Amino acid sequence: MLLYPGVTLLDLIGPHTVLASNCKVHVVWKNTDLLETDSGIVMKATSTLEECSNNLDVLFVPGGEFSIMRDDEVLRFLADRGSRARYVTSVCGGSIVLGAAGLLQGYEATSHWTALDKLSLFGATPVEARVVRDRNRISGGGVTAGIDFGLVLLAELLGEDVAKMTQLMLEYDPASPFDAGTPAKAGPEIMAKMQQTLGSMDDVLAPMCAAAARDIGQYLPVTN
Repeated sequence: MLLYPGVTLLDLIGPHTVLASNCKVHVVWKNTDLLETDSGIVMKATSTLEECSNNLDVLFVPGGEFSIMRDDEVLRFLADRGSRARYVTSVCGGSIVLGAAGLLQGYEATSHWTALDKLSLFGATPVEARVVRDRNRISGGGVTAGIDFGLVLLAELLGEDVAKMTQLMLEYDPASPFDAGTPAKAGPEIMAKMQQTLGSMDDVLAPMCAAAARDIGQYLPVTN
């Protein structure tokens, strides 16, 4: 699991909580110094990118600060490990980072609704869903979808019974007080307010993604 400054905490912690009781999970970054997540919580990696095994069962990227998609060292690490990993996975904007590393060309994938359309820049087919699986690529939608993603991945790795027992232990039985969790369900009034809150985020994200997409060719080819 990739950790980086500005990571969306729940993108990482949701899947980590699902997987950690049954799997050996490594949280990796360039170093093991303390770093701040997007919500101000401070974390540190358990090992470095250099120490990370060359052959992984699962490579996972959470969303967060999109500037990570322009980090050459990180993208080369993802392209290398992703070329051999049994599963290449993400939650939220993590799929955009995988795309920037050249790991989603020709695959269906999902992302947070604010970034979903950007996947096509990286040769992926955007799919609006909580969890999308295309061969050995598994991606989760925005933030809270990481728990759903984690259960799907756990079932794939260790079977449905283990996943169901984990869901029970976590008492994951969503009953949202509002039906506004997607743009379609939120409705035009809430969406308009949300767009005002987001401001010109897309004005920043769109050229950043376009620049990242142009650079895909410099990274190692995907063999899976």
